[in-house]
Amino acid sequence: MNPHLDKLHPYPFEKLRQLFAEVTPNPDYQPISLGMGEPKHPTPPFIHKALTHSLHGLASYPSTVGSEPLRAAIAAWLERRYGVPPLDAASQVLPVNGSREALFAIAHCVIDPSRRALVMCPNPFYQIYEGAAYLAGAEPYFVNSDPARNFACDYASVPAEVWPRVQLLYLCSPGNPTGAILSLDDWKTLFALADKHGFVIAADECYSEIYHGSTPPLGALEAAHQLGRSGGAQPYANLVVFSSLSKRSNVPGMRSGFVAGDPAVIKKFLLYRTYSGGAMSPPVQAASIAAWGDETHVQENRAKYKEKFALVTPLLREVLDVELPDAGFYLWADVRKSGLSDTEFARRLYAEYNVTVLPGSYLAREAHGANPGKNRIRMALVAEVDEGLEAAQRIVQFCRALKSSTHPLHKQTS
Repeated sequence: MNPHLDKLHPYPFEKLRQLFAEVTPNPDYQPISLGMGEPKHPTPPFIHKALTHSLHGLASYPSTVGSEPLRAAIAAWLERRYGVPPLDAASQVLPVNGSREALFAIAHCVIDPSRRALVMCPNPFYQIYEGAAYLAGAEPYFVNSDPARNFACDYASVPAEVWPRVQLLYLCSPGNPTGAILSLDDWKTLFALADKHGFVIAADECYSEIYHGSTPPLGALEAAHQLGRSGGAQPYANLVVFSSLSKRSNVPGMRSGFVAGDPAVIKKFLLYRTYSGGAMSPPVQAASIAAWGDETHVQENRAKYKEKFALVTPLLREVLDVELPDAGFYLWADVRKSGLSDTEFARRLYAEYNVTVLPGSYLAREAHGANPGKNRIRMALVAEVDEGLEAAQRIVQFCRALKSSTHPLHKQTS
């Protein structure tokens, strides 16, 4: 067996299952889960229609590179969304079966394990980054998020001797679970480091279309263009961007995303995927073309999230240290006001009010003397508005009961 498999940690939801193993949730409450970041808004009917009207494509083997219309649709969306010059859809865009598998696979193309490779990851982080590092024969190096810097990673704190070993840098903007967005100055710093040390930046942008203000989050390709890196002999040098329809269009089961950026990296990644069998089903390609071409459903989806966050955040702020994030559909709350650890908070909330949240320590690693997820919880506001509001009301009741030293196991009214 591959010895690197033994380095993998249990996935956060397996840890959560173990935490709840001996718990019977209060039956007076219907279960509400804020634990998993799985979109629950309905899939737009026009995407259903595009998918089902293309089932004849099941009779054909799909090509790994994807159809020309799909690559063109993705390139056109990138141009509209980020104001970048037209990408060469043939060499700078590659459809993938969801951003998750592509984020994992890119490490196998980039990493040379013979050189004591490091993969730099934010902390807390999407667990795929760590698993990809280990199974590609590298070691992860974690850069802690800093609440004082709006949860941005402090790359200036990384020792100089670390950077020469870095071959791949994962980042997530907007961030999971913090919602933090990289600034243009952040990108300028990272591009300079990538140029100096030769590592590839893998920018995970699957939350880019869920934001709470009026200004869309800055994207990696957009930042590169503004900094003069979108053209020339090496357009988007050392940069590949990963995005997905899952959150944007409420189609997580369709498994449709893309990788775009540096054509030299895309060329190698296509070669890898040709062997690994990463081709997208033709009906999914057809539905994806429809989804990337429409913004109305995205605006309606974003409005639902804005409504939820506007209702829920002030309620939770009464009992927890939590603020509206820049973007994404998570609240990243400090639970120290409750007097409980993040794991005990999650366990008792589940037992007493049948609400599931994810302990923040499960999403991070002990690094540089701290686990930046400790004493925090992640709440995914993915259900419809009424259910999200009900969950928030129960959390408020739970926290107030803790303060008054009463821990009722019977149903209370709001």
